[in-house]
Amino acid sequence: MKVAILQPNPTAGDISGAMAQIDVALAAASKQGAKMLVAPELMLPGYHCPDVHRAAAQDQSGEWMVTLAAMARHYRCGLTIGWAERDDGDCIYNAACVFDTDGCVIAHHRKCILFGEMEKSVFQRGAGDPHVFDFCGRRLGILICYEIEFPEPARALARCGADAILVPTANPIGYDEVQDILIPARACENALSVVYANFCGTENGLTYGGRSIVVGPNGKPLAQAGLCPTLIVADLPPVKRGTLAPQITDYDQAYRQK
Repeated sequence: MKVAILQPNPTAGDISGAMAQIDVALAAASKQGAKMLVAPELMLPGYHCPDVHRAAAQDQSGEWMVTLAAMARHYRCGLTIGWAERDDGDCIYNAACVFDTDGCVIAHHRKCILFGEMEKSVFQRGAGDPHVFDFCGRRLGILICYEIEFPEPARALARCGADAILVPTANPIGYDEVQDILIPARACENALSVVYANFCGTENGLTYGGRSIVVGPNGKPLAQAGLCPTLIVADLPPVKRGTLAPQITDYDQAYRQK
């Protein structure tokens, strides 16, 4: 399965501009045969803009989701994207949704491991474990940014049969160890692929590190962006069923016996 990553300049509250970037990226990804486009964390309405989060966050039936669903359906390309979600009780979450090629939401995740004072001042912590879902013959999971830097969330998805993890992120410049070390480690130790979509450029004083990356199950990059806005496309390796579960089971059993 081909996947694409949109690495854009930050949106900083410009919703129409963000939607235009997504529309162009979906068209290009579909033309290149990609079945899924992954966009960054909080692309709607932007990451480093807490006042906009509070003012603009929408629920799952809002205009953002309706527009994104129509785009995915029009281009026959799935979409994974981060956004600010408001629930019925007026709590705000750092969320991500996955749309299939019919524009249906097939996965929804609220960030459980919040990063930094900005996130903690605006967003509620998500509850529950990330789940695995089916898409185009693959078993996929979703995490948001900081969550992929810890072994446990990726391991939980692998234990549930995920063969790839989609990660919208907003990783600042100066944290290249994430792309260079942690993403390859999560992929290799769980024998799965990781698709990590970041911003580039500067937003309200925060500069992003770019370098979005797709890493295969052997921990080696399949495609990587630089520091400028771009779209990258990569083929995820074929799934090797049955190779991972025994490793995880053996590790867990050994750990419990300690």
